[in-house]
Amino acid sequence: MRHPLTLRGPSPLHSLRPHTKVAGLLLFVLAVVSTPREAVWAHMACGALVAGLALVAGLPLRTLARRLVVELPFLLFAAVLPFVARGERVEVLGILHLSSDGLWSAWGILAKATLGVAAGVVTVAATPVADLLHGLQRLHVPVVLTTIAAFMLRYLEVVRGELQRMQVARLSRGDDPRWIGQARALSATVGALFVRTFERGERVHQAMLARGWDGAMPTATTTPAPVTEWLRVLVVPAVAAALSAMAWTLR
Repeated sequence: MRHPLTLRGPSPLHSLRPHTKVAGLLLFVLAVVSTPREAVWAHMACGALVAGLALVAGLPLRTLARRLVVELPFLLFAAVLPFVARGERVEVLGILHLSSDGLWSAWGILAKATLGVAAGVVTVAATPVADLLHGLQRLHVPVVLTTIAAFMLRYLEVVRGELQRMQVARLSRGDDPRWIGQARALSATVGALFVRTFERGERVHQAMLARGWDGAMPTATTTPAPVTEWLRVLVVPAVAAALSAMAWTLR
């Protein structure tokens, strides 16, 4: 079954091998992280690169922006920094006196987190989840991590379906989760869901052992990527690295 975050191809990004895309993503994130926070123009240029990749993959920019909601905790943390950081104060809107260093720190977190998450969203949109795991295996990521990720993605939908069925059962019995008085029922639902999930995991593990489970997922057999494909993948990280180097030079 196709993951809801993955778009149907074909596109130039869909045709690339998964391990090359994962490697390109990691190199791009490293280049963005190494860019000085004061180089606003460099972060804007990297954002244009990510937007261009999204359009190449067939991912609408509105959908990309909607999926960036996952970084909201980082944004909330960044919003607090100008108020609590020390150092020189600057006046904003004539009523606020915020820390100059805190403002730059908040901008750095916002820019780097947004670029990293956006690049990851584009990569996931152009690569099926199973292929991403195979790509991580190809890059020699520890087997324990890829195995945990595979089972988490596989049974996340199962747990969500179980939660939906329990919610339907509550509503059919007159439960109204909008009122604070129903908090006890909601907490009981969470507890029951945990017990059912734990029991299901035990049954699945016993079934796997009965079928000869040795602690590792089957290794994917993927052909090595040609040099031309690596060159295509490394274009964006190379541009981001060049922008970072230029920003440090002009600093």
